[in-house]
Amino acid sequence: MNKFSFKKRELSLRRIHIWLVGTMIVIAILVIFATFRMTNTFMRLAEASEDHTELEKAAHELMDASDYLTERVQRFTLNGNRTYMDQYFTEAFESNRREEAIERMRMEGATSALENLKNAMAHSVKLMDQEYYAMRLVVEAKGISVHPEVLDEVELSVEDSELTPDEKIRRATELVLNDDYYEQKDKIRKEMQESIREVDRLMEEVRNREITRLRRDMGFVHVVLLVQVLSLIFMLRLTSLLGINPILRAVDRIKEEEPIQEVGAIEFKYLAQAYNKMYSKHASSVEHLSFKAYHDELTGVYNRAGYDHLLASLDIGSTYMMLLDVDNFKGINDTYGHETGDKVLIKLARVLNTIFRDDDCICRIGGDEFVIFMVHSSGMKKRLIESKIEQINTELQSTDDGLPPVSISVGIVNGKDVADAENLFEKTDAAMYESKKRGKQTYTFYNDTE
Repeated sequence: MNKFSFKKRELSLRRIHIWLVGTMIVIAILVIFATFRMTNTFMRLAEASEDHTELEKAAHELMDASDYLTERVQRFTLNGNRTYMDQYFTEAFESNRREEAIERMRMEGATSALENLKNAMAHSVKLMDQEYYAMRLVVEAKGISVHPEVLDEVELSVEDSELTPDEKIRRATELVLNDDYYEQKDKIRKEMQESIREVDRLMEEVRNREITRLRRDMGFVHVVLLVQVLSLIFMLRLTSLLGINPILRAVDRIKEEEPIQEVGAIEFKYLAQAYNKMYSKHASSVEHLSFKAYHDELTGVYNRAGYDHLLASLDIGSTYMMLLDVDNFKGINDTYGHETGDKVLIKLARVLNTIFRDDDCICRIGGDEFVIFMVHSSGMKKRLIESKIEQINTELQSTDDGLPPVSISVGIVNGKDVADAENLFEKTDAAMYESKKRGKQTYTFYNDTE
């Protein structure tokens, strides 16, 4: 159960990659969505600014048109120039700036501002009745026969009809310059100003609403981007812990020819397990081949190849070399047989391993010839070496194991007394030859022969 639970918690690089891609896709969609919302908000703000400008322009247009009509009618009443009258009616019936201003306000949906604009228009129309009356007086006073038909519809009062031309001119001028006329103009202006204030208030509401929405959208984008950054950091950290770091450590272990730690993502663990199995098999094979290559199959000590390898790598100056062989070994083979001879060699190797240190190296270089490298022994006393040789011969003389008693002859050289590895063997061989000349169960130090 625990094993199953552990596996369920293991993470896969493939799964992490899918999570990363999925997270990035979701975040990208959210960013696109938020960007789209922000773009729309910007567009609405731009449209609101344009609407504000248009509404203010519409309000001012109505006031400008009203002022233009006032100016034309006042000029006409003052000097009777029919050009001003024509300009007045062109504005009133053809330009229609006041009507267009109201229509524009209606299209923008500014209800309160539109209401004020309509009130201003009503005052302006009312004022036009007074202006028509004034122009009718001037037309009759000046005897202008060509004039707009609308003036024919204006009926003068009995009193005004009986006025002289000059009095009609004065009466007309009074109608467009008296206090009542300007009170009507003030009403138009007030309604226009109120309309503009309503437009400003409406646009301020729209602007505040859109700015609030824009800030909210920007906050959302900031959160999404923060989530994206944190997600990337988390995924990269996870990928590093489960994939990159184990791979880097594995490379170092492979360089050191060591097994790989089975940690990280599932995929890497699988690779590590496969590698470790191959490594184990390879190491076992190498160790087995190496042992066979450098060790004597009969005795288990180093063989000739092992001897050559050791000789090339040893610090000769701090090493004693001993070369020995079994006295009258050929006679043992002839008398007891080769099987017994092999057992004697195995016994000799076992005795040597028992008496010498683990650091010392024992080699069988051929037949009954053995070499011992006593490493790190530059300060070793001769008497210690002599006692080891005597102990070896004592062990070999014992017949408790059913084997015939044997002895060895030994040649010994201190590595500091020779020039190189080749010279070391030559001098050791010469020392053993000297031992053979002096009889069996003997040993000779090379420097004693000089």
